[in-house]
Amino acid sequence: MFSQKSSKLPPFHVMEVLERAQELEHAGKNIVHLEIGEPDFPTAPHICAAAHEALKAGETKYTHSLGLPHLREAVAGYYNQKFSLDLKSGQVIITSGTSPALLLLFMGLLENSDEVVMSNPYYACYPNFVEYLGGKPAFVYTHEEEGFSLEPEAVEKAMTSRTKTILINSPCNPTGHILYPRTLKAIAETAGGVPVVSDEIYQGIIYKGRDHSILEYTDNAFVLNGFSKLYAMTGWRLGYLIAPQEYIRPLQKLQQNFFICANSFVQHAGVAALQGTQEHVKEMVATYDERRKYILKRLREIGFCIKREPEGAYYVLAGAEEFGGNSLELSRRILEEAGVAVTPGIDFGDGAERYLRFSYANSIESIKEGMDRIDSYLNR
Repeated sequence: MFSQKSSKLPPFHVMEVLERAQELEHAGKNIVHLEIGEPDFPTAPHICAAAHEALKAGETKYTHSLGLPHLREAVAGYYNQKFSLDLKSGQVIITSGTSPALLLLFMGLLENSDEVVMSNPYYACYPNFVEYLGGKPAFVYTHEEEGFSLEPEAVEKAMTSRTKTILINSPCNPTGHILYPRTLKAIAETAGGVPVVSDEIYQGIIYKGRDHSILEYTDNAFVLNGFSKLYAMTGWRLGYLIAPQEYIRPLQKLQQNFFICANSFVQHAGVAALQGTQEHVKEMVATYDERRKYILKRLREIGFCIKREPEGAYYVLAGAEEFGGNSLELSRRILEEAGVAVTPGIDFGDGAERYLRFSYANSIESIKEGMDRIDSYLNR
């Protein structure tokens, strides 16, 4: 018998949609994928070459549990240059993706009944991580009219004596919106002595203004980031955690026990990603912006409600109330009957139940085909 908490763990609906879509494809049906948040671009050649060279050099052994020293230095240097910080490489832990980094962090921070303040809508796995480790999510409902922004006043009201951390995500999955500097600064001030956990995995994929990090506004913060999104390296499973120096040793012991270390030759590819040319990144972001503008126009024409345009990541959380209140059932019908895979809003909390999430991490041709099919199906 599995544990009760394992049995109670809800499915990750976007993966269920993907897996059902793959079943339909195996049965011969053509499916347009607008559900999964995975770049359709290949990993840049110089990154692949670095991994290949590392393999040829025999870099296939365990590394230091905290990661290769030159990758930790590259991460610290990247943040220092981009945000005018003074991070030390000793504040960086290299992980096997950003999800393991979040797991390590919550394992280190949470005791039973500790609370984590987070927005609703939220990235689907956040509350599952917290609850599985004995904590409790404290939801702050956000609203599309305000760009789903996690407002500091609402955060302060949600905080109690059991609040262990405040979790933020910008650019945000599933909404595609960003937290502006004034909001980040105000959240840092509202937190007081409570650390802020900032998921910055979509950092760099923005269409207006410039990037910001919570570390510009407070030292009492943990940053989660990685290579999956910005460098089109989802399958490489490489991420990192930036933490105040005093937390590194306990996090290291967790890493040693539960993950040992990140993949050796993949870490060499991470160095190449950060220190090599960034032209391919600029090209990807420009292409995403073209897709963003197109899909927003088409979704509105079809009848979806979008009150504020997303400014980052590659998602649109579109109001679908016009087509039915049950997002899970609506996404199922669109997949089975129109052949387009989209993500039900309920995956991201009851605050997103009247929505569907569309990913434009696919070619403009596929997006056009998907929009044509959905338009024909919903409005026939």
